[in-house]
Amino acid sequence: MLSIQGPGSKLCDGVTRRELLRVGGLSLFGGLTLPRLLQARETGRRRDGRARSVIMFNLLGGPSHIDMFDMKPHAPAEIRGEFRPIATSLPGLQICELLPNLAGLMHKACLVRTFSHNFNSHDPLSFMTGYTDLGFLEPAKPSDPPDIGAVCQYLGKGPTDMPGAVCLPCYPGSGEGIRRRGPYGGFLGRQYNPLFARCQPTFERQPRRDYYDPVMPHGEPLLPSMDNVPDLTPVRFDARQRLLHQVDAALAGVSPAMERMDRLRGRALAMLTSGRARAAFDIAREPDRVRDRYGRNLYSSCLLVARRLVEAGVPFISVHQEIFGKNGHAYDMHENNFGMLRDFNLPLLDRCIPALVQDLDDRGMLDSTLVVVMGEMGRSPRVNRAAGRDHWPQCGFSLLFGGGIRPGTVYGASDRIGAYPASLPVSPADFVATIYHLLGIDPHLMVPDPQGRPIAIAHGGNAIRGLLA
Repeated sequence: MLSIQGPGSKLCDGVTRRELLRVGGLSLFGGLTLPRLLQARETGRRRDGRARSVIMFNLLGGPSHIDMFDMKPHAPAEIRGEFRPIATSLPGLQICELLPNLAGLMHKACLVRTFSHNFNSHDPLSFMTGYTDLGFLEPAKPSDPPDIGAVCQYLGKGPTDMPGAVCLPCYPGSGEGIRRRGPYGGFLGRQYNPLFARCQPTFERQPRRDYYDPVMPHGEPLLPSMDNVPDLTPVRFDARQRLLHQVDAALAGVSPAMERMDRLRGRALAMLTSGRARAAFDIAREPDRVRDRYGRNLYSSCLLVARRLVEAGVPFISVHQEIFGKNGHAYDMHENNFGMLRDFNLPLLDRCIPALVQDLDDRGMLDSTLVVVMGEMGRSPRVNRAAGRDHWPQCGFSLLFGGGIRPGTVYGASDRIGAYPASLPVSPADFVATIYHLLGIDPHLMVPDPQGRPIAIAHGGNAIRGLLA
């Protein structure tokens, strides 16, 4: 048994504890520790799922369910707002008039109208982990639970030379200088973080006013290189490879489990030098007609990269509609709610999501790819004095396509003003459990927290049968 004791302690050959711990963080892409392999082998709780991959599009800020997918045309004017509903391809279902392309796809969709919780914060924590707490304004922290992507990596899902999870175009909150809670390895460790892309957006114009005048970002998500990953310059990378050889020599024969470490190390090095990851990010290889279909902006480019990552076998990709300084507040519409939806958010959504869904379908990939579109909360039923809607986590929506969901389904109903679920409320834990089920992962699987206590990955949630095909 190898014992590491106290700060600054050394192994017998002079390798320090800190250096040994760095070995555990070798992979740029995460998920390369021994527990990942042992967990997959020893639990015996993985099974085949309908979805091989998940693409999750986070509408950061809280999209207004009442103005998009749960309209209340017979409510008073201060509730129903400015937009009118239109018919969709699913008989009896109406959605916003500004979403005509999505309206034509609703027979393929599963619409949840009752996503409900009390986590009043602009973080994707709830629908990426199934967990909520009272830390409404806290940044991501090591004690947070792991998200779906981290669990995929922990269990070894995906090809050996690709990341198990990718976050596009950057970590949520990057444009605000904070790290929003959600897409992290959490208490499983930083080695299970996703690959965080980076971006350098440009903008069409300067905002006319602060925050509530969105400006479209242009550009593409960029794959990190060793030169721009903190603490992993080429020199340090070479040094780390030499360190691995030292560790191998020091620990040879200590435990049969160490033999498996070589395979994990090999996967780490393969990922860092993989041409497949670079190729997936190279959307210049796509025909112009495909790029034009998605739209030539940052978020559409992210969804196109997401499709390419699915083709490469990556199990979990999250795309976050980011806030970049004063260039708009995404879906956090305390003011100018209807202008932001009309001029920016809904035209963007109505172009890029139908393009993604149709592209996946045309390539025969939709049945094995779960597409999730949602935000962390809904918006308040009553329009405020600034023509905005305020935070409302008590009721919101999720739009699902492919990957084993039941198409042509509307699950749950809100009350007459869209304030609270009137039937079939959906908790974050049950929602995330459903995604795990579709991925073939038992949502009741236990992973150890920092104290070694077993924690269910979906925090007690159960798959929602009404959403499954």
